[in-house]
Amino acid sequence: MKGVVVFEDGTIFKGQVFGAVENETFGEIVFNTSISGYQEILTDPSYKGQIVTMTYPLIGNYGVNSEDVESNKPQVSGFIIKELSDIPSNFRSESSLDEYLRENDIIGIQDVDTRALTRHIRIRGAMKGMITTETRDIKALIEKVKNSPGLVGRDLVKEVTCKEKTEWNIDGEINLAVLDCGVKYNILRHFEKRGCKITRFPADTGARAILDSDPDGIFLSNGPGDPEGAPYVFETVRELLGKKPIFGICLGQQMLGLALGGKTYKLKFGHRGGNQPVKDVITGRVSITAQNHGFCVDLDSLKDKDIEITHINLNDNTVEGIKSDKLDFFSVQYHPEAAPGPNDAAYLFDEFVDKIKRKKGSPIS
Repeated sequence: MKGVVVFEDGTIFKGQVFGAVENETFGEIVFNTSISGYQEILTDPSYKGQIVTMTYPLIGNYGVNSEDVESNKPQVSGFIIKELSDIPSNFRSESSLDEYLRENDIIGIQDVDTRALTRHIRIRGAMKGMITTETRDIKALIEKVKNSPGLVGRDLVKEVTCKEKTEWNIDGEINLAVLDCGVKYNILRHFEKRGCKITRFPADTGARAILDSDPDGIFLSNGPGDPEGAPYVFETVRELLGKKPIFGICLGQQMLGLALGGKTYKLKFGHRGGNQPVKDVITGRVSITAQNHGFCVDLDSLKDKDIEITHINLNDNTVEGIKSDKLDFFSVQYHPEAAPGPNDAAYLFDEFVDKIKRKKGSPIS
């Protein structure tokens, strides 16, 4: 069945729809440069409200399974690819990508010139768009896209956070509180591997309720959309600062920046993929990192704050890490848990857990 991708600036890309072909969808159109890991990308809560384009041309070749998920369901609004593999081949495959999207009511589109589409986003910036099988009245479709909700100022955290307090790995020795703004499962797996008993708190939980659980440390998770659209989160973070060791990833860093009185801004087309070079300005070490964010902490807004810039992006010099010994926190803008992506930065989980152990007087492995 024929379909189209419609951008709010009137640009049109044609293709063939798959998945939930009777659906139509709206969202901010972005691109991801990862070569593999499409299932992890589809289920990453940070993609809520977005239509994801894969720049790698062949997608679906190893199928889909029930283990490599980053949340309880696919979170993307739609999926754009160059070529869909009709016959998945992998011993772990349980279904095809087409079947997976159909079962979860998500529309995809293939046979799209994804190189041209990605170039368009890089030149014009990420913008609102849609995927639809309706191709007769393009002017009407453009108006529908223009009238659809964008990301700026919108609270998407409330759509992906856990609905009630839940536990993960109840046998762990370190009591870790996770403020869940859309946490990826692989982050929880990393903490589990390091002996943490994890309590996930809904994003609208107040600081007092979190501290009353007597955590040894607090983790601020990744999540979707504009951090300024969820002020209740950074207000809670502000009250938590200095109370317990804190580690933040991606949206977690943005919430720390806002809690400190700083500002965030929207990047032109964001950082999404598994090949972003980040430099640790303290050690000089460069890591190739997995990233997925469209907003960033404004470095100038933090100049008078009692913090240290720890990491920068070598592509565009945006801030990728901050810390404060006085307030006992550190954070990074990238994803050390990968899934998908490189594992260069997994040591950050060790650093945080070792920090907690030192505070507790526990032996460091």
